Amino acid sequence: MKDLLNRILPLSKKASANQINILNGRFDSLQKELYECQKKIDRMEKLLYYQIDPDKYPQILKQWYKDRTGNVLDLENPQTYNEKIQWLKLYDKDPRKTVLADKYLVRDWIRDKIGEEYLIPLLGVYRQASEIDFNALPDSFVLKANHGSGMNIIVENKAKADLNGIRRKADQWLKKNYSFVTGFEMHYDDIPRRLIVEKYMTNENDDLPDYKFWCFSGKCKFIEMVVDRKRNAREAVFDLEWNRLPFTAGNPSMAENDIEKPAVLNKMITIAEKLSEGFIHVRVDLYLLNDSDIRFGEMTFSSSSGVCPWDPPKTDYEIGKMIELPK
Repeated sequence: MKDLLNRILPLSKKASANQINILNGRFDSLQKELYECQKKIDRMEKLLYYQIDPDKYPQILKQWYKDRTGNVLDLENPQTYNEKIQWLKLYDKDPRKTVLADKYLVRDWIRDKIGEEYLIPLLGVYRQASEIDFNALPDSFVLKANHGSGMNIIVENKAKADLNGIRRKADQWLKKNYSFVTGFEMHYDDIPRRLIVEKYMTNENDDLPDYKFWCFSGKCKFIEMVVDRKRNAREAVFDLEWNRLPFTAGNPSMAENDIEKPAVLNKMITIAEKLSEGFIHVRVDLYLLNDSDIRFGEMTFSSSSGVCPWDPPKTDYEIGKMIELPK
């Protein structure tokens, strides 16, 4: 926020240095107020959900689903992808999902299944934000919370980063039970909360394409490719032969018609299927570097928490056929 302010205000040729300092101070104050408000909300959410009888989770989940999609959730006879994900969130109790959704513990799984060389180098693990020694970290790095989704900060230039603000944000993450944030993703509930710092990785064009392999019963069915996530995320979806498929899973569609097939695509598919063995459904995310080195991203068991904005909407039903729920 400060960086943005310092870029915009001088352009007006009207703002003095004193005005900029005053506004910067006001932003600091507002950030602290927001942080305190969020802490109160987190405490209220915790009290609310922990006092609810788990037998009422299906009823609450149906209302949550209705609020976000406008559709009635059929948990008794789910048909679409999004409906089946809601069913899996409540009733698929595979304990491995908790371990593999943990962005720290999953590293042991990856090391054993496919090898250390596929892991992004780990720079630090912390139980509290106050433990982070930013002086010991390189100029660029990625900070993540291990117990949920969307809790990450990319630091490309440590000297320009608001390190105190990063600490406050990380401390806020650790107080959040992510299983109750987006509709009972219960496999996050028992994850011991930590902060991890990984090496910042990118390609020569300052982008790191994200290849998402959608696997069902151990078989990859299609691949979602997301580019330019830092600025203007766009995606394209392909079959296993790299033919473009006519739908998207959440981001705007890439306009490009001819997108180069990765030279190591078959190897990436093999890796994804090996990691997905034994699971009803999991999305395996991999990164591809310019030198064709492959790096593991994460394993996701409930993409978009089962409110995936498929485009066109009929895709929700077609992808739902790929999930075979236990009878």
